[in-house]
Amino acid sequence: MNFDWRFAWQILPSLVAGARITVGVTLASFCVALAGGALLLAVTELTPRWVARPLSRITGVIRGTPLLVQVFLFFYMLPDWGVTLGPLWTGVIAFGLHYSCYLYETYRSALLSVRRAQWSAGKALGLTDRQVFVNVVLPQMVPVCVPIAGSFLVYMFKDTPLLAAITVREMMQVASQVGSDNFRYMEPLTIVGLLFLIMSLATSRGIRWVEKRTTRWRQPN
Repeated sequence: MNFDWRFAWQILPSLVAGARITVGVTLASFCVALAGGALLLAVTELTPRWVARPLSRITGVIRGTPLLVQVFLFFYMLPDWGVTLGPLWTGVIAFGLHYSCYLYETYRSALLSVRRAQWSAGKALGLTDRQVFVNVVLPQMVPVCVPIAGSFLVYMFKDTPLLAAITVREMMQVASQVGSDNFRYMEPLTIVGLLFLIMSLATSRGIRWVEKRTTRWRQPN
């Protein structure tokens, strides 16, 4: 079967519309994951061990189960609990919760990479805990977190086709629909693959730019 360029141009607007949904879901889920990971870190660091230990085990369970299973659980169980959300926001919550557990471990590792003596030195200089964290610890954590968090952003972006299972019309869902309607899958799937590649490369370049900026921020003037 030859590649039909005319057909490809005809279906391109529909696939681009699906790409917008893909990008929107990814960015919204990533914001939820960033905030959720930070919240988990704060809770485990500031609460007693008998509270933090079960929470750490729960995050381990979430990381150890497939993302698609969690998407289905949210999609079918939330209405039974009286929470009615559309497929799009259900996917955002499921993705955000899943990846917040990974980002929690990223934040925790970055925090542990900062020597405890620096906290003591900051306190000896008369700084409050907040000032030590913002001015001393955080600038050292961010460069450690950026490349790992950026990798999770790319993984999240490539996981969005899972949302087709709950009727979210992201890029892969649109391509499948176009293929089944026209009995031609080569063109839509090829275009989707190229769009994923272009956006993944653009995301990777953006992550490298942020990484360079944060590394420069960490270095003394």
